[in-house]
Amino acid sequence: MMAQYLEIKAQYRDAILFYRMGDFYEMFFDDAVAASEALDIALTKRGKHLGEDIAMCGVPVHAAEGYLLALIRKGFRVAIAEQMEDPAEAKKRGSKSVVRRDVVRLVTPGTLTEDSLLEARRHNYLCAFAEVRDEAALAWTDISTGELRVMPCPPARLPPELARLAPREVLVAEDHGADLALIVTEIGAAITPMARASFDSTGAEKRLCALFQVTTLDAFGAFDRAELAALGALVDYLDLTQRGKLPLLRAPQREALGGAMQIDAATRRNLEITAALSGGRAGSLLDAVDRSVTAGGARLLERRLSSPSRDLVQITARHDAVAHLLDATRLRDDLRAALRRVPDMDRALSRLALDRGGPRDLAAIRNGLENAALIATLMSGVEPGLLTTAATGLRGHDELISLLDQSLVAEPPLLVRDGGFIAPGYDGDLDETRRLRDEGRGVVAAMQADYIAQSGIQSLKIKHNNVLGYFIETTSTHAEKMQASPLNETFIHRQTTANQVRFTTLPLSEIETRILNAGNHALELEKRHFAVLRQAVLDQAGPIGVASQGLAELDVAGSFADLALAEDWIRPRVDDSHAFHIEGGRHPVVERALRRQGGTPFVANDCALTETGTPAIWLLTGPNMAGKSTFLRQNALIALIAQAGGYVPARAAHIGLVSQLFSRVGASDDLARGRSTFMVEMVETAAILNQADARALVILDEIGRGTATYDGLSIAWATLEHLHDVNRCRALFATHYHEMTALSAKLSGVENATVTVKEWDGEVIFLHEVKKGAADRSYGVQVARLAGLPSSVIDRAKVVLEALEAGERSGGSKAKALIDDLPLFRAAPAPVAKPAASKASAVELRLREVHPDALSPIEALNLIYELKQALD
Repeated sequence: MMAQYLEIKAQYRDAILFYRMGDFYEMFFDDAVAASEALDIALTKRGKHLGEDIAMCGVPVHAAEGYLLALIRKGFRVAIAEQMEDPAEAKKRGSKSVVRRDVVRLVTPGTLTEDSLLEARRHNYLCAFAEVRDEAALAWTDISTGELRVMPCPPARLPPELARLAPREVLVAEDHGADLALIVTEIGAAITPMARASFDSTGAEKRLCALFQVTTLDAFGAFDRAELAALGALVDYLDLTQRGKLPLLRAPQREALGGAMQIDAATRRNLEITAALSGGRAGSLLDAVDRSVTAGGARLLERRLSSPSRDLVQITARHDAVAHLLDATRLRDDLRAALRRVPDMDRALSRLALDRGGPRDLAAIRNGLENAALIATLMSGVEPGLLTTAATGLRGHDELISLLDQSLVAEPPLLVRDGGFIAPGYDGDLDETRRLRDEGRGVVAAMQADYIAQSGIQSLKIKHNNVLGYFIETTSTHAEKMQASPLNETFIHRQTTANQVRFTTLPLSEIETRILNAGNHALELEKRHFAVLRQAVLDQAGPIGVASQGLAELDVAGSFADLALAEDWIRPRVDDSHAFHIEGGRHPVVERALRRQGGTPFVANDCALTETGTPAIWLLTGPNMAGKSTFLRQNALIALIAQAGGYVPARAAHIGLVSQLFSRVGASDDLARGRSTFMVEMVETAAILNQADARALVILDEIGRGTATYDGLSIAWATLEHLHDVNRCRALFATHYHEMTALSAKLSGVENATVTVKEWDGEVIFLHEVKKGAADRSYGVQVARLAGLPSSVIDRAKVVLEALEAGERSGGSKAKALIDDLPLFRAAPAPVAKPAASKASAVELRLREVHPDALSPIEALNLIYELKQALD
């Protein structure tokens, strides 16, 4: 056995080998050590190899999926070696023959299909990046849904595209450079090197033709050599990992490089589009706007938010669909009610194609198509547009629905081996076999009653296990009675255990044979029916996929309509201009969080970047905590949602098409690459200044704050000038350098705006209102007090601030004022004499006696008169 294990393991050196041993997957040697640590399971030993103990651990087959998920999440790959024959067959070759085993599947992060290993509402992408001479391309697939896409992708565009897709695994040529490996690992994906032969474009074309059973790929579009190489590498890898059982992939779709709004990785992270900075979905834009009711719709919504469209016709069509469902209340409610009953047909279809499906996957296809037909009827009266186009593929499945409806029970079991999923009346032979099997159980019960009467032993039971079959069991106290004459002539002893004695009889052996044959025969008949039904579904895979896509499209439109109605969002006007006018804009995530925290209203704000031409820049000043970052982000998110096809959180919105969205907000370092916070800030700013075109929307927050004051001011100043003179784009630029407000008088496209605050009795009150103009101070000391800095530090800061400001007013330098005019800091300031407590007035004494909650309106009014007379 160990020789067989080592032979298989030699073919999968970079994977943990799950070696099937009966009801367990066992691991040996270094695999066992690594798996026991990763899974926190016991490490034991089994025999010796080359004089040393063999490390071993194992996991139950029935619970293997949970352990697989844990290993995959920790970066392992797992090769699953199954028993390819029955142990009884192996024994026919000799008593010491080893059961034949082989790897049936290589499990990797990008090739998961089981529901328990996947997130239902997110894609699980596998990508391949190929370079052929001067061309480069990126291909990706989700084998759990069958999606297959490709696009030209120069190396410079790879980081933002991978950030958009967020794949779990990326295939690259084995001679890839360190830069490529860094790009992949930065997005949290596993990198898998493959032989150059896998990326050969000529071989790739042959593999693709064989996969789709065509002689040429012309019907799918024109692909360059790099695109063919990337697609071919995907197919080659899937053939390797799935051991020849290729998933059901849809025809490859080619995406244009400029078809979607360009959003780089830093911007996605800063804007928290699909994941919050803290990690996970909660707190992200996607979490705030997702009201989809199907898994397919949720995945499509995430794709839309990750890659907003730049096609005005497409954007308008999506807005029209939302508008129709928003107006048609009854249709919207009925549609969403029907969609809630739609299962995940894409993933059910994928499992069936890979022969990992079960009866519930057939039922998912049946239920999904039945609801699709109902939804098609609902949409029959809708005017032509995106909704009717999506509904087109929902019809035409009557024959398959009828077949599945007649053949399957309403709630089938998960596994084929469980049986009982073929409906009564569908197959007469199966019904007859089942009757024999079920009546046999009644016969066994009658025999048990007869044997109890015959023996006089009330505790006698007829039981069954896989070793003995049917047997009669009594407690050991009755053993002598059963073995004494005349009972011993009927009951034949079979086994004695610690507490029981087991017997059989000739009639029991005969009925066992009949029952077992009937049960096995019934299961075999059901397996045959499953194979036929599975093939019938796979024969209609294309139309089922179209129906599933249509349902997802309807779900996204319904989701946006429901969101717009509930949150009072409006339809944006998106056109080919350079306008950016938002009235009463709100941040969807912050507004939702405020509502959950007690209903605090969100302060809406306008943003009106000039539309007479580019550039159009707002220079935003104001104190920390006043809401500058929120204002910046909300306008970026409004543009993103609008071009994703949704309504937006505002009273009105007019947005000229945004080609690129850039965000430099927040501060973080990158210690792994030796980058300080300031260096990260400068790298991200450089990327914006080098890439932003005239249609870009840029939001920048506190550029230059990570270095010396004059250095930072100089960098921020030059950055704003570059945006205005070179990039000539729309931008929101927040800063604490008030000196920069002078630029509005020098640069025609720059306007000053500020977030207002109010001072009251030495405290600062944040109004969160944005208006035209410039702030005269930053209120940093007041914010520091709110943060809880010691009062001695706050008092000292006020003294320093006053001295610095006085030095500037008198024409001196800040440094000179600080050094020459200020005494040294004292950690323990001189105590300040407290003023003597004044005697409480009559009004104060009276007010202390009042309990406001107990006053009626007339009593409160009388109290006011009383207090006023006391003052007079």
